[in-house]
Amino acid sequence: MKFIGIIPARYASTRFPGKPLADIKGKPMIQRVYEQASKVLPVVYVATDDERIFNAVKAFRGNAVMTSTDHKSGTDRCAEAVRKAEIEREEMYDVVVNIQGDEPFIVPDMLLKVMSCFNDGKTDIATLVKPFGADEDIFNANSPKVVVSTSNFALYFSRSVVPFLRGVDKKDWQKTHTFLKHIGLYAYRTKILHQLTQLEQGVLEEAESLEQLRWLENGYHIKVEYTDHQSFGIDTPEDLQKALQLKLL
Repeated sequence: MKFIGIIPARYASTRFPGKPLADIKGKPMIQRVYEQASKVLPVVYVATDDERIFNAVKAFRGNAVMTSTDHKSGTDRCAEAVRKAEIEREEMYDVVVNIQGDEPFIVPDMLLKVMSCFNDGKTDIATLVKPFGADEDIFNANSPKVVVSTSNFALYFSRSVVPFLRGVDKKDWQKTHTFLKHIGLYAYRTKILHQLTQLEQGVLEEAESLEQLRWLENGYHIKVEYTDHQSFGIDTPEDLQKALQLKLL
């Protein structure tokens, strides 16, 4: 099975303009992400709509493709990028791993875990979950929750706390049940990825503003693997300073 890693990277950001080019100990953030992904994946490409990012990747001798400025999501950008990469390299890829361009500290084991999901022939899409820690707020709507089947396929994603524990005081919920936090790392069978870009937004995605609900609503199978690692995305300059203080590198 042939895997390719795609890192969508945009220059525009309301909270952190030029984020992919932010310096992290002498290297641009996008290079840090690229190097982490390359520890696991044999082929990695940055997919961008900005020449400054494209040139920065080429400067450290990485692979990059220019993509449309009109994409509404990283999923759409990945689909265009893999087509271009396949033409450029004259080979086809079975699975695309979508790596966030603002996670320079991503742990290679997380990539291996999501890739392992495709050992199951029923897997269309793969992602990761992590049990909420005792000190984490399960009621935080910005931390989507997941419920999974006994065969580790996602049943539902929600910003609300799922499942609801009937008859249990909410202050005791985390003592009673292990709630699962969604970690936003995705991989897709390439043929499925191209299908996903053709789907219209459904009522569930519209209600919760979670793209993965569009996939579930259309009958795709999302395999889930567990990780003990927490992703650390950089959304603001303050996040970057915090990460450097934590000495994650």
